[in-house]
Amino acid sequence: MHLDVVDLRNFYCRTGLGRAAQKVICERVRELWPDTRGQTVVGFGFAVPLLRSYLEESRRVIALMPGQQGVMRWPASGPNISVLCEETRWPVETGHVDRLILMHALETSENPAGLLDECRRVLGPGGKALLVVPNRAGLWSRSDATPFGVGRPYSLSQLEALLRRQSFIPERHRSALYQPPSQKRFWLRTGQFLERTGRRIPRLYAGGVLIVEVSRRVHAPRRPGLTEAVRRPLEVLDGIARPGARPVSRIP
Repeated sequence: MHLDVVDLRNFYCRTGLGRAAQKVICERVRELWPDTRGQTVVGFGFAVPLLRSYLEESRRVIALMPGQQGVMRWPASGPNISVLCEETRWPVETGHVDRLILMHALETSENPAGLLDECRRVLGPGGKALLVVPNRAGLWSRSDATPFGVGRPYSLSQLEALLRRQSFIPERHRSALYQPPSQKRFWLRTGQFLERTGRRIPRLYAGGVLIVEVSRRVHAPRRPGLTEAVRRPLEVLDGIARPGARPVSRIP
């Protein structure tokens, strides 16, 4: 089940809780990817709250939005870079993406394996992806007041197992949104304190979202025999006289 793009925009732009969530997740993403100069950055789902900070420094930024969700013009000022597309068929060339961010995407996907296959297709050599998904153990996945309460939440072990099956290598992970998903002023005021506290004791207080960084697993080619002949093989028994062995010159 996908949320409507208007509901997502209203949550992040017009509610205090949405603005607080956007700020916290952006900070965590920036910790992982502080510099994208000269790189192509793509977001899928509703990743525009996280893409904004990369607009100025990146070579190219593209916001892909699935048809079931709908699309909006973004950014409001400047040329539009948002594109409506099918979930498993993106208008992006193979191997041209350096950094890929998925938010409000995997947990609502009708075909998670196909979506991850498309992620793998567009990532180039050395490319990395960040997946932002609701934490199954957190409070945000249990609340209908936020977009993270929609779809299929994951535990870290479940998410990493899915990613490995789709030929990804999990590298780093972070948690965020330790504050309760409440619009009450008290919780909004104490949000930053709860975030700092939650990072120190993550085993006791689960964050609302998981942020997992992955890279592509490159399989070795399966071909019989050597790819090229060894012209001058090393003598294993160097210095030992053997019948028919050619003499080996020593370095003075």
